[in-house]
Amino acid sequence: MKLKQTIIGLLIFLGLLTTLASTTYADETTNTSTFSINAKAAIAVDAQSGKIFYSQDATTPLPIASITKIISLLVVEDQIKAGKLSLQDTVTISPEIAAISVHPDLSNVPLIAGQSYSVEELIHASLIQSANAAVMALAEKVAGSQDKFVDMMKTTLNQLGITDAKIVNVSGLNNSYLGTLIYPGSSSEDENELSAQDVAIVARHLINTYPEILQISQTTQETFGANTASPTVMTNWNRMLPGFSDEKTGVDGLKTGTTDLAGACFVGTITQDSRRVITVVLHANDHPNNSSARFIETSKLMDYALSQWQYVEVLPANHTLPNLKQIKVLDGKTLTMPVTNQKPLYLWVQTGTDVKTIKYNYQLSGKSIEHKQLLAPAKKGIVIGQIIPNNPADPYGYLTKDLQKATYGKIITTQKAEKANLFVIWGRKVKDFITNIF
Repeated sequence: MKLKQTIIGLLIFLGLLTTLASTTYADETTNTSTFSINAKAAIAVDAQSGKIFYSQDATTPLPIASITKIISLLVVEDQIKAGKLSLQDTVTISPEIAAISVHPDLSNVPLIAGQSYSVEELIHASLIQSANAAVMALAEKVAGSQDKFVDMMKTTLNQLGITDAKIVNVSGLNNSYLGTLIYPGSSSEDENELSAQDVAIVARHLINTYPEILQISQTTQETFGANTASPTVMTNWNRMLPGFSDEKTGVDGLKTGTTDLAGACFVGTITQDSRRVITVVLHANDHPNNSSARFIETSKLMDYALSQWQYVEVLPANHTLPNLKQIKVLDGKTLTMPVTNQKPLYLWVQTGTDVKTIKYNYQLSGKSIEHKQLLAPAKKGIVIGQIIPNNPADPYGYLTKDLQKATYGKIITTQKAEKANLFVIWGRKVKDFITNIF
């Protein structure tokens, strides 16, 4: 009896070990079908191609708080690129801006009315310290007023294809803090709103066009106004940078945002193995109970994007095209011509995807290739159409249609198509005519 109890106990113990082992394995393995981010909205994209790796309610406009500043700084950088502004230009602080700069509830560096600061100093303060008055001072320098700068922000967003944004100020604050400086037609409680996907579009454009911005965004600490009577040590709000509580290797940007309405938000970027991923988390649900909530969710999102997606060759160069070995040739010596793809075709696919499941559509001169023919004569190696890949297992696509088109391949001829002589051409026409009659 004692031996029997011992054996039963041993079996129970082994069963518990097995259960524990399987549970541990499940925790360490990302289940892509159940993966989610504990926030109102989130997105992860490849910075180079614009491929979306994850999307959660990412097209709904939501308050973005100080993430707004990446739009404002994009406008400023565009002005510098156009030669209308320089980093060394000085900005004289107005009394209204000075008053906002010392508001106890707002993130700022103190600005003294009548004193001048360089454009470069104010850019650093806007990005590192999220200084609201600093970015407002830049707006006045660039456009002459807050209102006109907001109009410039809207124009910039429209140029990026973003048409559903709500932009009412240059900083991302709730309008209630701005007094008489609110945008005409907006209410005293309005805030800027953008979808997570649109934030990713802005962030991608900013860091790809002005990569030097990342040198600022990864600065953990810096002194503002070092040569003034009131120098201020700025500490970056991005706690995923080296030396902070939520440090993550490879993170070098980009911008936090927090208001009562927006909650805790963060647009982040990380580089790993030569890959740069951009993430957006809007309104982390565990905030304010957990001050790290947005960074915890961002870390999860970054890990998912980096581990669950890979860039692979799905169609080698000079390969027989699936379901399109040849096309018809009008008036040629031969009535068909073999075709192939000009270069290898690569796609971002989820890890473990069988590339044989990728589908392909083909276009010639913008129309379905089945309804078009190649007109003889034609040279060998000429581009006659596009290969449009379609991954049935990919629910996300790309940030924009133009970026999606960049994945298209090119169809080329593999030999020349010589034109038939007139007797052969007319003979075919007569044959077709008789065939159609009878």
